[in-house]
Order: sequence, then C-alpha cells, then structure tokens
Amino acid sequence: MTQRVAIIGGGPAGLMAADMLAAAIPTVNRKKVDIFESMPSVGRKFLMAGKGGMNITHSEPLADFIGRYGDRAAQIAPLLDAFGPSQLREWIHGLGIDTFVGSSGRVFPTDMKAAPLLRAWLHRLRSQGAQFHVRHRWLGWAADGCLRFATPAGEIAVHADAVILALGGGSWAKLGSDGAWVPMLLECGIEVAPLKPANCGFDVAWSPYFSARFAGAPVKAVSAHCHGQPEKKGEFNITATGVEGGLIYAVSAPLREALARDGSAVLHLDLAPGRSLEKLSADLSRPRGRDSLANHLRRHAGIEGVKAGLLREFCRPETFNVASNLAAVIKALPLTVTAARPLDEAISTAGGVTFEGLDENLMLCRQPGVFCAGEMLDWEAPTGGYLLTACFASGRAAGLGAGRWLESRA
Repeated sequence: MTQRVAIIGGGPAGLMAADMLAAAIPTVNRKKVDIFESMPSVGRKFLMAGKGGMNITHSEPLADFIGRYGDRAAQIAPLLDAFGPSQLREWIHGLGIDTFVGSSGRVFPTDMKAAPLLRAWLHRLRSQGAQFHVRHRWLGWAADGCLRFATPAGEIAVHADAVILALGGGSWAKLGSDGAWVPMLLECGIEVAPLKPANCGFDVAWSPYFSARFAGAPVKAVSAHCHGQPEKKGEFNITATGVEGGLIYAVSAPLREALARDGSAVLHLDLAPGRSLEKLSADLSRPRGRDSLANHLRRHAGIEGVKAGLLREFCRPETFNVASNLAAVIKALPLTVTAARPLDEAISTAGGVTFEGLDENLMLCRQPGVFCAGEMLDWEAPTGGYLLTACFASGRAAGLGAGRWLESRA
C-alpha cells in the first residue's frame, strides 16, 4: 500500500520534512512524498537569506542557543535537543558541504553560499523519489478533505494521507511567504497568533535635514537597551524613515511590544560604550581652547559624523554647554521610534500557529494527520543562524511525526 504525504511549502522546513520521509521509505509500506510550492522554484527565501553569506547556525553552547527563543524557548528546546546546531552541521556535511565557524561564532558553509547546498539537497531528494510541484498555490481543503491547489492549468484536488504545512510567515511575500494561510486555518478553528514583524526596522521622526544628510549612514560601535532588557552591542544603519540593521533587529521584539502597549517606544543608545560615564565626563571637561565643539567631541569623546548628527538631532542646545550633561546623553541618548516597518519588509515573522494547538509531533490537535513546521509556528528568534536552525529542526520533527502517524495507521 502506498501512502501519500503532501508537503506544502518548499522552504527549509518543508524540504527537511521531505528529507526525513523520503529517506525512511519502508519496503512494505511505501510513502509517496509530494512537495507543493506556490512559486516557480523552491528555496527562494533560503537563497535570498544566503545572498550576503549563508549563516546557517551558531556555535554557542546549546543552553545559550535555546535561550535566544525567548518566550517560546521551552517549546523549541525539544526540537533543538533532537536536532541542534551540531546535528545540523553534520547533516550539511552529509550533503558534501563543509562548514566553518566564523570569528563571531556564526557557522557558514565554506564557500559562504546557499546555492550549492540547496542544489545538493534537491538532487538527493529527487533521487529518493520526492516529487516537486511548483506554481501550486494551496487554497485550503475541499468538502471531501482533499487539498485544493490553484495551478497554471486550473484548480486541482489532491488526496493525501498526511499533510505537512510549512508555509512560512508573512514577510518577503514576493518570495512566497505571504501569510495567506492564516484565514484558512482560522476558519478551521485552529488558533493562530497574529503575525507581526520580527527582526525589522523602525520609523523615527527625523528632521528633514538629518534624513537627507545621514540616510544610509552606518552607526558603528554602539550599544543599546530598551524597556529593562539587557544591553546589546553592535551597529545599525540610518534610513530615510528611521533605523534598521543588526543591533535594531536584536531589540525589535521589546520595541515592538512597547509600541503595541504604549503607542511609542524609546531606545537608549550608548554612543561611547568603551568609556564609563565618569571617564567621558572628565574627558569632555577638559578646556576646549580654540577647538570647535565638533573637534572637541571628536578628540575627547570619539564622536563625529553620524554620531554627532544624532546628538544634535536629539539634544537641546544647552546640553552641549555642560560636560556632565553632554556625557550623560552620549551614554544614554533617547531615540524614540514611532512604528515598526511593515510586515513584508521584516526579515522574519513573530506569531503563527500556537504550540498549544499542537501535539509533541507538531500535529494539529484539531486536524489529525496535519502537521506544521517552520516560521508559520508561533516563535521568533534573532538573526545569526537561529531562524534557520529552528526551521530545520521543526521540519525534521514534523516529517518524523508524520511518518510515525502513518505507520500507526498502516
């Protein structure tokens, strides 16, 4: 008897689910693995994420790694215990792709590219019998339980003995993750937390002068904290409408929640993280002589360019006249953000199918035989390999879970 598994979504989670099923086809009870993708090819967001260097995972201790998942760490932990960063690297090596650990602890393929990894992976899946169906957009379930798909040739119905949904979040719609699945699941009574931007930029009410002068400028060697969260170090970029970049993404969750709660949020920037407040105040108290204020800030505080622009943008003129006041602002410059950038601009998505509606195999309690994986689940994590690792791990869990469920019904 042949059992058919329909995997909807050709990103890392869906492909990993297929890998688990295709590799475990028993000789007696065969499984036909079909992967349906709405776009003309699979792995588009995966390839885009690797455009600047494929950061596949991170090498930090597993306990610290799991802590990156915040409120959902307890739900993500079992997935990573079974298939964490070390196992992911071994799996990649099994595809003939070597990896290395960078100076930041991030893990990359040796050639830094996503395309060779994806090509090797797809070749293996096809050799194992997995079938790919591109330009197939899922439309939900028909009255008889079949899956409905819109295709270039018209709508079709597909019967499947098990279904794995790996439809992504709601960001980067042009690459396939458009969140169109949310109302379909809600109509079935499945609990879905609202999709929200994660690892995103934010709007700031810049003056016209500052926006025109500094849009595109990087702000380097700074740290930031907001709303009682631990301080984080890094850099970010000024945009015409606000701020974006690694440091901003690292604090996007508390900023987003503060905006939802209070209508505004304040990010405090330390523009001179290498100096104490006392040392900075003493340095700025030195006689200025014939130096301009700009030179004085550059020589004694290392503040120039866009950092000086930020001070002038947010400080009252009289602040520059008192060294201790100026030092205090440099160490905690309040930057008010007014809104998160739109969901489609975000790197990833928060919200999704809640874990409370899933069993330990990631099967929907209200839809037996239907499993969920990847970014469409209700979790979020910072950039740095954490997003991809959880997508791989949840795809693996869903694939194995679907296999066990089918075996129990054979």
